[in-house]
Amino acid sequence: MTVLSTQDEGKVLIDIEGEEIGVVTAVDPEEQVAFVDPEPSVANSVIQGLGFGDAGEDDIEVPADSVATITDTELRVARDL
Repeated sequence: MTVLSTQDEGKVLIDIEGEEIGVVTAVDPEEQVAFVDPEPSVANSVIQGLGFGDAGEDDIEVPADSVATITDTELRVARDL
C-alpha cells in the first residue's frame, strides 16, 4: 500500500506510459489524496518543489490507491486516471 505524505509535494506525477501528468501541489495525508496541477508554470513548479504551494481549484485529485510507486522525485500511477 502506498502512503502519501506532505514530503511528496513538488514531485512530478507520471502516468503508466512514462508521460508527465503534472506536479503535486498539495497532499492531504489524512484523506490520502494528492492534488496535481496538470499545467504548472516554471515558477509554480519551483514553489511546489520548495514545499510552499497550495492546491488550486483546477488540480486533479489522485488517491493513494492509484499510485504504484514513489521515488525521491516522482509518483507513478498504476493505471490511467
